[in-house]
Amino acid sequence: MTEDAPHTDATSSEGSESAQKAIPDEEIARITDDVIVALKTVYDPEIPVDIYELGLIYQVDLEDDRTLKVEMTLTAPGCPVAGEMPGWVQEAVSQVEGVEKAEVELTFDPPWTPDRMSDEARLQLNML
Repeated sequence: MTEDAPHTDATSSEGSESAQKAIPDEEIARITDDVIVALKTVYDPEIPVDIYELGLIYQVDLEDDRTLKVEMTLTAPGCPVAGEMPGWVQEAVSQVEGVEKAEVELTFDPPWTPDRMSDEARLQLNML
């Protein structure tokens, strides 16, 4: 993960009375890597860069019950795929071994800006 990367530490939450056995650190690390790979398969159809490198993923958390919660945004509130992209993300991360359920929340706070893009995305878009 680069310094420009969003917060995607799929950390296991603890302290819930109904929580199952905590997920081992090694598995959390593997799931984190696999989630990033899955997120990089989802593209904004109007921009030839994946949503992870674009900085559209704000946060990813893995609960002890293996529910993966993703908070994401879009490049603009009026994005033509606003109704579809969260489903694409949910489908992609649901395929990760060890994830039992995925929930995707769309937010526009804070609004996305090009500053959130990784250097890799800037290079692909000739912005460096």
